[in-house]
Amino acid sequence: MTTRELVGQIKKKKSFLCIGLDVDLEKIPKHLLTVEDPIFEFNKKIIDATHHLAVAYKPNIAFYEAYGIKGWKSLEKTIQYLNANYPEIFTIADAKRGDIGNTSTMYAKAFFEDLEFDSVTIAPYMGKDSVEPFLAFDNKHTILLALTSNQGAFDFQTKKIDGKEVYKEVLETSKSWNKSENLMYVVGATKAKYLVDIRKIIPDSFLLVPGVGAQGGNLQDVCTYGMNDQIGLLINSSRGIIYASDGLDFDSKAEEKAKELQQQMEEILTPKK
Repeated sequence: MTTRELVGQIKKKKSFLCIGLDVDLEKIPKHLLTVEDPIFEFNKKIIDATHHLAVAYKPNIAFYEAYGIKGWKSLEKTIQYLNANYPEIFTIADAKRGDIGNTSTMYAKAFFEDLEFDSVTIAPYMGKDSVEPFLAFDNKHTILLALTSNQGAFDFQTKKIDGKEVYKEVLETSKSWNKSENLMYVVGATKAKYLVDIRKIIPDSFLLVPGVGAQGGNLQDVCTYGMNDQIGLLINSSRGIIYASDGLDFDSKAEEKAKELQQQMEEILTPKK
């Protein structure tokens, strides 16, 4: 999917909502545990109930790897279902990969060619030759961890080296990499005040913003400081939507929570008279 197509979906749906599919068998409704593939059945119901409100879905790969081959099969069925039934949806493999060149190439093939995701999250710690293999794929996007929403982000990301914060060095250096136009960046919603400086470095890039809702991030603050003329934001919510209920009505309750966020986004996107 191209960035232009993503922007088109955002404008059409009046939404820049990304829903995280972080499926924990201990949290999903108990009645699903009796079906053959409870993870896929849960995802399918959530997707069918919310696809008209979201422009992206983000399975966190750890929640599938934890269940071995069965979990990986559930992931495969989920992405196949999305691509077959809702091809306009932007898909994100939240894998946080990053390794030396030939290994990164294999990771990229796994997510871009085999599973056919539109994008994958990548850790930049190993530098240029660990990221460029992902960038080499046309119409695919590499989402670089820049400034994350967790407390441990302050351990390294905001530390200064020669007077410059590490996350700023990551942003600036990444712009010089081959096919850097295929880059997006993860910036946590709890770091909204940093978005002013971030937008000075990468004014045109899309930002994937987790942390709104359960982690305490504020949607209005993120939009005030982070939105650009192409919107440029994907706001992720996971637990607050998919675990809105653990009963038979879990999908309709997820739709209600997604609708709440979508309506806030529509209000933000609507020009003020």
